[in-house]
Amino acid sequence: MSADGGAAQRSSGFAAVLRRHRLRVKLTQEELAANAAIGVRTVRDLERGRANRPQRTTVELLAAALGLAGADRDTFLAAARGQPTDEPLPPTPFQQIPPSVELIGRDDDVAELVARLADPDGPRGVTLVGIAGVGKTSVGLTVSHRVATAYPGGVAGVVITEGSSAGEVLSVIAAVFGVGRADDLLGHFAGRASLVFVDAVERAPEAAAEALGRLLERLPTMRFVATGRHPVGLPVERVWPLAPLVAPPPDTPNTITAISAYSSVGLFLERLGRVRHTELEPDEIAPLATLVRRLGGIPLAIELAAARGRVLTIPEILDRYGDRVLDLDRPGSSPASVVSLREAVAASYRLLNPGEQHALRRLAVFRHRWSLMLAEQLTEGTQTDGADVVHLLDRLLELGLLNVRGRRTFRFRLLDVVRDYATERAAGAGELVDARHRHARAFADLAQQIAADLIGTGLTDAAGRLDDVASDLGTALAFAANEDPHTALRIAAALPRWWRFRGRDMSGRQWLRRLLADPRTADADPAVRAWAKIGLAQLALEHGAGAEEIESATAAVADFERLGSVTGQLAAHTQLASLWMTTGGFSEARRHGEAALALARVSDRIRDMAVAENNLTWHEIREGDLPAARRRLMAVDELAGRCGEERLRAVALTNLAEVARLDGRPAEAERLGRSAMPELEQVGDPNHRRRLLATIGLAMAESGRVQEAVEILERLRLPDDQPPDGPAAVVEAAVALRRGEQKRAAECFARAAEAYDGAHDPRDVVEALVGLIASTPNQEEQATAVRRLAELCRTGGITLLPRERDRLGPQISVQVLDG
Repeated sequence: MSADGGAAQRSSGFAAVLRRHRLRVKLTQEELAANAAIGVRTVRDLERGRANRPQRTTVELLAAALGLAGADRDTFLAAARGQPTDEPLPPTPFQQIPPSVELIGRDDDVAELVARLADPDGPRGVTLVGIAGVGKTSVGLTVSHRVATAYPGGVAGVVITEGSSAGEVLSVIAAVFGVGRADDLLGHFAGRASLVFVDAVERAPEAAAEALGRLLERLPTMRFVATGRHPVGLPVERVWPLAPLVAPPPDTPNTITAISAYSSVGLFLERLGRVRHTELEPDEIAPLATLVRRLGGIPLAIELAAARGRVLTIPEILDRYGDRVLDLDRPGSSPASVVSLREAVAASYRLLNPGEQHALRRLAVFRHRWSLMLAEQLTEGTQTDGADVVHLLDRLLELGLLNVRGRRTFRFRLLDVVRDYATERAAGAGELVDARHRHARAFADLAQQIAADLIGTGLTDAAGRLDDVASDLGTALAFAANEDPHTALRIAAALPRWWRFRGRDMSGRQWLRRLLADPRTADADPAVRAWAKIGLAQLALEHGAGAEEIESATAAVADFERLGSVTGQLAAHTQLASLWMTTGGFSEARRHGEAALALARVSDRIRDMAVAENNLTWHEIREGDLPAARRRLMAVDELAGRCGEERLRAVALTNLAEVARLDGRPAEAERLGRSAMPELEQVGDPNHRRRLLATIGLAMAESGRVQEAVEILERLRLPDDQPPDGPAAVVEAAVALRRGEQKRAAECFARAAEAYDGAHDPRDVVEALVGLIASTPNQEEQATAVRRLAELCRTGGITLLPRERDRLGPQISVQVLDG
């Protein structure tokens, strides 16, 4: 056992002089730096002897902040210049412990621990628990230094060694406080508060527990801070799990600004800066994020990896040392002291009983964060000695194997190194396949549960809950598609709205087509298959392939009628109304829309009535009846208000804005559009947002506010490597017209017509063609556009609006009407 205190910490030179003077006036390094108006790192470096010859200005600022004058000041300045002095250093009011190191990413832990230990009514003891290398000792030392002024009886530290007895622990604690026997501590303290820092209690847990228990019983003013892989086990103890540093999630943008916001990256960069003085290269950013994730956010592993940066690039460090078995050894360590991350995890794993180990192997199949409910589902049936899952999670937390962050439902996560180790153990025990089956079934249940909320006001929140478990959903779906297709179909059938909301319609459609075609799902739950067909049609519609799925959606109507599901019938009719529009079957589209409205009215479903009215609005516009369209949209607004559907009201306002613009009232269109935009931005509906931006931009251009329309256009522009976009093209065309750039306007209208072609709303193509015809100076291009417009109006049953006929002129309007 080694003792850290008293004479063992005496030093010479300016570092010791500065430290002694600071302790004499009871200032922390941060407080001294603030008083002297210099950086805290400067103070730290000076006290650690890293800066042997500080600048005179810095020394004078420090002397003033310390209140030194006369001979004390002269001696202080002389020590800074490296001149020897025989003057004794000022005494400290407490026993010393090793200097604390600079911590990164531990501000919250340190602040909370300092507050608790400085509070007279705080806990008698605090034990920092966690996996090896997580930084327990560093945090414990820092906290002990920070609270020293609250303990006039002294602060001292000891390190437990293997095989120590309780008597030996007591003897060393007595020695570091400057007395011969533990029995003499009561008189030594004389009622003054004291603190002992006990490091590595897991090396002799019974001895440490007995010694501290006896001290706390005899010395009512004594407290302790301990570190270990598990708690001491005293009733008065407050256990403080210390988690690894936060690493950037896999979807973090690969920019230095984005990844350096995470403490694990901050630590790596700070330590790398000590051995390498060049900026990161662009190709090192992504490997850095991957490296700290692979190292599990373990500070010691990160520091050692960063030290290799003296001779290696970050991709080379990742290649050589990023396999989570990096030896946690420092230069000069003996072979016996080398501990790998894997060995550290294994040591904590061995502290669990067999039932807890079994449960941990089950939990290892989670890919990211998970909830208490999911943990219960996966651990059901394990031999955990009758303890519930809460006890299990608490046990994993106190051993540093589990991370808990945030207040959301999905807040538990195994450390990456723990998950990998437990997965290996599960595979070795032949349990992995069964655990993955359980995992897939649990996420199928969760997806179906959340799917019911993926509508109306609950859409954004429900989508966020699925976002939280996206990686686990993907893993479960991929596994079940091969091993348990019924479960895979349950997952996929529940996700179309989420896939559509997050722009994953292509991949979602592929999953549904594959699973519905799988002969193993032919006898799956009929309701699940029917919803999968609706989801397939919904996703196909998003990328212009809706016509391909009319048959499956029609079959779903019959399925839902047999099942007596009104909800399913409404969804199927609504989907078919949209699908038929893409094929030009506008009469069929209207029929399904009216069927949905009638069914909603019969079943008194207010929200579904609002949706049906909104969908039928398009047919009124198609037929040129803008007053009827306005009446339907006003009904949508009223119905949505009755059922609290703010998103639907926003969509109604969006469409009202478009109707106002089509009716030649740009000021009203802009006002309505700006009213709808905040809600659309909140729910994150990208398609409606882009259409609304285009409506506002067109209204501004038509009002002559060209510069404001250009600002809207900049928000609509897509990267050059993406295909042409209709909303951006029509706004650019309107701006060009206002500037008198007829040729440019014609080019933009032509581009918009091509971009809109094949989409579910041919009215967009009609407007683009009208603009092209009215602006192009090329007679041949105009004639081609007129023929195309006439055909579109004929096949789509579209009636030109008054403003469109005015733009075309009487002669062309007659040509279009005559077909």
